[in-house]
Amino acid sequence: QVQLVEAGGGLVQAGGSLRLSCAASGRAFSTYAMGWFRQAPGKEREFVAAINWSAVNTYYADSLKGRFTISRDNAKNTVYLQMNSLKPEDTAVYYCAASSRIANMIRDEYDYWGQGTQVTVSS
Repeated sequence: QVQLVEAGGGLVQAGGSLRLSCAASGRAFSTYAMGWFRQAPGKEREFVAAINWSAVNTYYADSLKGRFTISRDNAKNTVYLQMNSLKPEDTAVYYCAASSRIANMIRDEYDYWGQGTQVTVSS
């Protein structure tokens, strides 16, 4: 069992940056692939980024490459999402998730989810 708690969301102006964190408790965090997803009002939850257990491999939604960076610190049981050059369309609730499978962008492949943190980007 893994519990995930996101932090770092908030209100930011367009062009600004935020760093989200996701703290994990429970067993064997370092064995899980981790992902970030987001859900805007009235839209489906969509993939943002994923990272494998060793942090060697990372994956991003095509539209976000170059602006978002996922990383993890297994010693701190934490995964991060650095978001730069934020746009109003990045406004959403951001969720972290843990998968016992390989890192991927498929929502249903993730076993555990956090409660989400709101990110609002004003124009």
